[in-house]
Amino acid sequence: MRWLPAGPHGLLLELGSTAEVTAAYAGLDPVCRELAGDVVPAARTIFFDDVTDLDRLRELVGGGLDRVGGPAATGDSDAGEVEVPVRYDGEDLDDVARLWEMSRDEVVATHTGTAFVVAFCGFAPGFAYCTGLPERLHVARRPSPRTRVPAGSVGLAGEFTGVYPTASPGGWQLIGVTDLTLFDVTAEPPALLAPGTRVRFTEVR
Repeated sequence: MRWLPAGPHGLLLELGSTAEVTAAYAGLDPVCRELAGDVVPAARTIFFDDVTDLDRLRELVGGGLDRVGGPAATGDSDAGEVEVPVRYDGEDLDDVARLWEMSRDEVVATHTGTAFVVAFCGFAPGFAYCTGLPERLHVARRPSPRTRVPAGSVGLAGEFTGVYPTASPGGWQLIGVTDLTLFDVTAEPPALLAPGTRVRFTEVR
C-alpha cells in the first residue's frame, strides 16, 4: 500500500492488485467516504478527491486494511447484485473453449457459475470491469481488435469480464450478448453497474 499526493486536496492509494482495490473500496468506512468529495477505484489505485483531512483519511483507510489482515476480493453489500442474461453465441466462444481446454457448454457453465464483482468502470460510459475468474482462465485480448463490437456484447480480456454498453471498437474475446441496457443517460444513475456491484451472468437461449 502506498499513498501519493494528487493535487492540492487529493490522494491516490496504490495497491498490489485489482482484488485488493475491490476489497479496499468495498470495506471503506462511511467516515472515510465523508472525508472525500469523490472516491474512484481503478485497476490498481483508489483516487480520493477533495479530501478535507488528508492525515485522518490515511489513518482510517490504513487501519481498516490492517484489521482485516489484508484485503480480499468481495463485493460491496450496499451496491447490490445485478443479473445479466446472456445468449452464449459469441464469435470467440470456440477460441475461449480451446484456451480453457473445455467444451462450449463447460465454458458457459464456468462463466455462469462464477460470482463476479465490478472492480471499476472505464473505457466507455457504463463499461464495468468485472473480476472473479481464477488466474488460469485469464485470456489475452485479440491480436487485432474489431472496428465495431455490437452493444451488449459480453467479452473477456485478461482477468476481466465486461459488457459493451454501446457499439464501439474493441479487442475483447466475445463469448455472448445480452439485451440488458447497461447505460441510459435518462436513468438515475445512468450506469447499471457500479464499482462494488455483484454480477451474476445467466444463460438464455
